[in-house]
Amino acid sequence: MASVRFTVTPTKAEDLPGLSDTSPDLSSRPSNRVHFGSRESVDPSDGLSEAGVANTASGGGGTGTPDHCSIEQGDGNSKISNVYINNSHGVDDDDFYDRNLALFEEEMDTRPKVSSLLSRLVNYTNLMQGAKEHEEAESISDKKKTFKSPQMGTFMGVYLPCLQNIFGVILFLRLTWVVGTAGVLQALCIVFMCCCCTMLTAISMSAIATNGVVPAGGSYFMISRSLGPEFGGAVGLCFYLGTTFAGAMYILGAIEILLMYIVPDAAIFKGDGAAMLNNMRIYGSIFLLLMSLLVFVGVKYVNKLASIFLACVIISIISIYAGALVSTFKEPDFPVCMLGNRTINGHDVVDNQCRKTVLQVSDAAESIYSNATASYENSTAPPTHSPTVVEKTTFLWGHFCQSPELNASCDEYFTSNNLSVINGIPGLASGIITENLWSSYLSKGDVIEKSSLQSSHEAHPASTKHPYVFADITTSFTMLVGIFFPSVTGIMAGSNRSGDLKDAQRSIPIGTILAILTTSIVYLSSVVLFGACIDGVVLRDKFGDSVKGNLVVGTLAWPSPWVIVIGSFFSTCGAGLQSLTGAPRLLQAIAKDNIIPFLRVFGHGKANGEPTWALLLTALIAELGILIASLDMVAPILTMFFLMCYLFVNLACALQTLLRTPNWRPRFSYYHWALSFLGMTICLALMFISSWYYAIFAMVIAGMIYKYIEYNGAEKEWGDGIRGLSLSAARYALLRLEEGPPHTKNWRPQVLVLLKLDEDAHVKSPRLLTFASQLKAGKGLTIVGTVVPGNFLQSYGEALAAEQTLKHLMDKERVKGFVQCIVAQKPREGISHMIQSSGLGGMKPNTVVMGWPHAWRQSEDPQAWKTFINTVRVTTAAHLALLVPKNISLFPSNSEPCTEGYIDVWWIVHDGGMLMLLPFLLRQHKVWRKCGMRIFTVAQLEDNSIQMKKDLATFLYHLRIEAEVEVVEMHNSDISAYTYERTLMMEQRSQMLRQMRLSKSDREKEAQLVKDRNSMLRLTSIGSDDEDDTDGGERDRAASGSSSEHQRRVQMTWTKEKTAHHRSTQSGCSTPEGFRDMLSIRPDQSNVRRMHTAVKLNEVIVAKSHEARLVLLNMPGPPKNTEGDENYMEFLEVLTEGLERVLLVRGGGSEVITIYS
Repeated sequence: MASVRFTVTPTKAEDLPGLSDTSPDLSSRPSNRVHFGSRESVDPSDGLSEAGVANTASGGGGTGTPDHCSIEQGDGNSKISNVYINNSHGVDDDDFYDRNLALFEEEMDTRPKVSSLLSRLVNYTNLMQGAKEHEEAESISDKKKTFKSPQMGTFMGVYLPCLQNIFGVILFLRLTWVVGTAGVLQALCIVFMCCCCTMLTAISMSAIATNGVVPAGGSYFMISRSLGPEFGGAVGLCFYLGTTFAGAMYILGAIEILLMYIVPDAAIFKGDGAAMLNNMRIYGSIFLLLMSLLVFVGVKYVNKLASIFLACVIISIISIYAGALVSTFKEPDFPVCMLGNRTINGHDVVDNQCRKTVLQVSDAAESIYSNATASYENSTAPPTHSPTVVEKTTFLWGHFCQSPELNASCDEYFTSNNLSVINGIPGLASGIITENLWSSYLSKGDVIEKSSLQSSHEAHPASTKHPYVFADITTSFTMLVGIFFPSVTGIMAGSNRSGDLKDAQRSIPIGTILAILTTSIVYLSSVVLFGACIDGVVLRDKFGDSVKGNLVVGTLAWPSPWVIVIGSFFSTCGAGLQSLTGAPRLLQAIAKDNIIPFLRVFGHGKANGEPTWALLLTALIAELGILIASLDMVAPILTMFFLMCYLFVNLACALQTLLRTPNWRPRFSYYHWALSFLGMTICLALMFISSWYYAIFAMVIAGMIYKYIEYNGAEKEWGDGIRGLSLSAARYALLRLEEGPPHTKNWRPQVLVLLKLDEDAHVKSPRLLTFASQLKAGKGLTIVGTVVPGNFLQSYGEALAAEQTLKHLMDKERVKGFVQCIVAQKPREGISHMIQSSGLGGMKPNTVVMGWPHAWRQSEDPQAWKTFINTVRVTTAAHLALLVPKNISLFPSNSEPCTEGYIDVWWIVHDGGMLMLLPFLLRQHKVWRKCGMRIFTVAQLEDNSIQMKKDLATFLYHLRIEAEVEVVEMHNSDISAYTYERTLMMEQRSQMLRQMRLSKSDREKEAQLVKDRNSMLRLTSIGSDDEDDTDGGERDRAASGSSSEHQRRVQMTWTKEKTAHHRSTQSGCSTPEGFRDMLSIRPDQSNVRRMHTAVKLNEVIVAKSHEARLVLLNMPGPPKNTEGDENYMEFLEVLTEGLERVLLVRGGGSEVITIYS
């Protein structure tokens, strides 16, 4: 039997980690690669059939075993062996990977073959709206999921849904009123501006929608992925609110049609004004409840009704055009009664009697005449009596006169003007458009008048008691823009359905732009038709009172006004259902993105994904719009939200185009950044034109949401354009900063905080970062760095863990900055590299903050304090300032403000003014704000302390720093025995630790001997006259220039040769005799002088500042000779003894503060 070997390689989602940014579900169809390799050909008639191989392969893939395995089958035996290169079994490499890719076989887990990548991309399916975003791939399921391939084309998937969403309540209820009020010319201007806004937005949206695969997220998805989570969340919520209020507006429109034109008797509250608003609130709430229940039961019912509602819209629009054409030949009969040039309410014109009086036959005469007529019929002679005609008053007379009698007292305007009847629909050929070209804006309570009719000059203000047609609100051009704009919204319907489209990148641009062109033509032609066919007084009559309560646009419809009435009612109901369906899904998408924490609950819903909680919130917000109860008040609100959404769509397109980001490659090529900016400008202008206070309110809401997401929202990286803009701005700013050194006035501490981590990757001194945050007050550059010991190749994971630890600490302390972790064999080298390489261009650190090695005396490893001194030297060489807080654990946290006390500054030497600037910066923070500031300086014997104090006060005055000033006089005093003993102890310990590596027990013996020697020196030196050589006598001999004394001084520098010689000549320094011999040496005179300075300064500082909240003083520089490093640490310890909180400050060598403005 021939031996057959084959390899089953199950494909995993983890194989493609890099595709998560562009492919949401590459693992939905698992594919198996089966490679056959054999040294002999396979006989088709062999026992191992193709079916058997297929079954084995499918079985291997079905197990989902992550390890690649090779199954060898032959001679009835099978074995499973690993197939990697270091395989001990005899398996050829080409059994697992192709021969041509052997060079890449070790990286195939993270870098798959192109063929497997393409096979997964073919199986990619758009996610439905409400599912996970495309960067979060779904986990692999054992069962193969079947997806229905989207088949919707441009016409059904984009064009018709956009038409249904754009055509709405405003076209049927308010467009005629807009034309009559603004005039044909200004109405054309309003419609053209709004249509230009949506067309430019559609062009920008098409560019964004064709720049890669867009899951069904609509405008929110496009804005958030283009401008980032902050803008996306803010504008997404605004768009959600706009959609929700649109639902309320459509419901109010449906109720208005129902109560005013279909069933007027259904009104619960009779009357106009407030009664009508209450009817709208009650019926609107009922409609909202019914629609919400319908949406809750199932969206499929809404989708089934959508086609019916769309048919209603199309039929209604066709009937308008048909009516306009028919009016050319036959004018519709809609008479309008006019008194002078004032319009009379048609409801008060009974039996079409638009006149003051009518001629009627009297009752008695009518009886006689009827009898005479009857007798005439029975005889051949004609009747001899004629009927008597009497003049009687009409129903209108009673509204203007005090009684129905002819001699009654009547309204003066009624008396001096005649009643006339005009045709409300003169027809297309009447030339009425010449009267309707110009605007006729009215104030609330004004009577609707026809300017071409004659009227008495004795016109008095009309009373609301008279049956005129009044304007219900004050109109203006800006208000009409806000009311009309919702009629052009709805252009996002196509992008919302991208998951159902066969070719979304082709259908969305074509369908959306064609829908906008269609609706724009309909709107513009409707404006002209309304102005050419309908009289101006009827156009300005919002509710059709002049034509007896008929819908104004319905009067033009053919064959009957009921076509428009019924069609508009169902279309507004359908639009309301669409809004209540889309808004909850939009909120659910925002909640599932998890960028706004308090919205997480609205991401949940029913088992089938329906957003139940989001629907409930949407219904509550829509109820607020229902309670407003006025269509004209709700329309400007949603205008603002939609305009803001469109503004940011244009901004996203313009930003991506100008930044030329590599990923910006839209298939739709008919866009330009100038068009996007023009669209953005029009959107902004329309916002403030329609209602400036609504615009400011919407911007404030969006700004609050933006800042909330920025501070409390989840971190999201979506490759947005704002990040690209930030990179461009940062590059520009860095190049500008590089042009020259910063001026003294612009100097601020750019801090590099050096933190140390323990074995468990915990920060040892987190208060260092707290202090840095108090010093910075959120301004300038902050870099937090640490050094991870080891090799970079082996310690990369530890470096990442350390970086995350520092980031969490920065978040806890609310410090804005960057983290830098360096892996180095030695900490001192790592710190040196960090100081040299941190920052970029002009944004380099100028100040280093590091902790004090508090246990350096007890530490068995001297590397801690040696690293500290090396860092001091490196910062000095780099001309950086250095801040060393001592006793950092005692420093206050950000939640522990100092209520009182002082910050004391001990200005001993001038190092660029750091000591003056630091207290000022600290006092900007709430922790140190209530602390006063005191400045102490030291005067020597030859200094004039009084003049120094005056000069210092003047200097602080010019620096604009408020502080108390004190000059401390330090005269030349003799070196005390304590200073000598302290120096001696320091040098003894330093020498012993340097020469020998003592065990812990030997160090205890050393400490006891030093203590005994100390006690002996105190007993013999105090009060002794022979101690002159250590005090004044020593100085006198030194001043006389005696060189013998210099030869007598013991040199404290021990070389290797000297140490070896000492060890060979002595019996052993670990013996008590060796210690006694070493204790007989004399200390170096320079160390004695330095110790004297440290002791004297410490005495003065403790005396003056022992109760200070913080003490700042100059930090002495380290010795140039590294042999005296341990002595330097001792000097610093003595200098700061007895002080609770100390900040050692070392300037960088440049001036950081100036008196000039």
